[in-house]
Amino acid sequence: MADSQSSVSPVSKASLPRRTIVAVAIGNFVEWFDFALYAIFASIIATVFFPSDNELTSLLTTFAVFGVAIVARPAGALLFGHLGDRMGRSRTLSTVILLMSVSTALIGLLPSHATAGAIAPVCLVMLRVFQGFAAGGEYGGAASYVLETAPPERRGLYASIAIWTQLFAVAVGLLTGTLLSRSLTADQLASWGWRLPFLLALPLGAVGLYMRRKLEDPAVFIAASTSGEVHSAPLAALLRGHGRDLLKVVGLVVYGTSGAYLLLYLPTYSQTILEVSPGTSFGAALAALLAATASVPVSAAVSDRIGRRPCLLAMSMIATVLMYPAFLLLHGDSAAYLAAHLVIGFVVGAYAGPMSAAIAEAFPTALRYSGLSVGYGVATSVFGGMTPLALTALLGATGNQLAPAWFFIATALISFGAAWVTAETAGKPLRAS
Repeated sequence: MADSQSSVSPVSKASLPRRTIVAVAIGNFVEWFDFALYAIFASIIATVFFPSDNELTSLLTTFAVFGVAIVARPAGALLFGHLGDRMGRSRTLSTVILLMSVSTALIGLLPSHATAGAIAPVCLVMLRVFQGFAAGGEYGGAASYVLETAPPERRGLYASIAIWTQLFAVAVGLLTGTLLSRSLTADQLASWGWRLPFLLALPLGAVGLYMRRKLEDPAVFIAASTSGEVHSAPLAALLRGHGRDLLKVVGLVVYGTSGAYLLLYLPTYSQTILEVSPGTSFGAALAALLAATASVPVSAAVSDRIGRRPCLLAMSMIATVLMYPAFLLLHGDSAAYLAAHLVIGFVVGAYAGPMSAAIAEAFPTALRYSGLSVGYGVATSVFGGMTPLALTALLGATGNQLAPAWFFIATALISFGAAWVTAETAGKPLRAS
């Protein structure tokens, strides 16, 4: 393929147009606000759809259904990655947000197990599959779009928008959970209160869809299309020519995605293992999310100056060292409990910031949507979305309340190894082949 990208600057201005940032961010926010709600309200959903005399059994079933959506993500990644590299970024991202918004709103309208019997959890599983399918195409498209339209010297900062909005969406979801748990009685929250944020998916999705339909495809993608670089079968080309890049990306994402899902899991861990009230657990988890969202742009901007690789190596090693002490602090007094959340939020966000650009820069433009979607989707399916189920099963099998810390130490070490063998991409032209 010709090196057409070397002669095409991603942008001619020093920064992205505000409408571009907002359009990508609001769509990505809606996607992950919708997707996170299920984990945030897992303990309530367990009683509504999977009633059982054993609370741990109900949670296991609930997180198994959560995992169904994660398993569906690679399928969505394959389809939407193909469409994004063949038909364009903007149209594909519009389709993705429509599917996610509708399926999420329908979850809020589902009857309970007490009302509809077995049909209720069956419908829940189906809608979770649709959610996972849509989520499989979101991150790859959002990160590709922002990276390809960003100034070369600020690609790390701008690419981190795709991660930042995910974490911010979860923070808003946790804030929603906190407000609802403190404003409603336990019975009100379980009967109808949990449904309200799911129903918000439709108006939020409509706004995101409108803004995304106004976007134009990035100049580098248009150049690749007009010069004949676009592949008729992007996945085949990806596997044939970029298999090693794909494996490195999966390794880089392992800790980033498991850490993100840890932030989702913390309220459930606190309520079921530590017997902390929903309001307190949601509030502490919100603090963790705020710490993560604050550290993402800072570490991403630093990676624009000193490189992605040193940032990823440093933050994955810091996570390895701090994760076990953080879990110890969770079992302390209220101050220690809050401090643990802040530490966890920091080590997750500071790694995720430079990760977004690093994995997006690993692929050429003609295959970037597919490569990002598949690599991120596989890592998220195996190590991310299965994290709540794995941790719940691990706690049940070992009886050790600190066992989850070792899981995250292992994922951080995997990502450290991947970063070690990954070439530096900061400050270099986007790949042409």
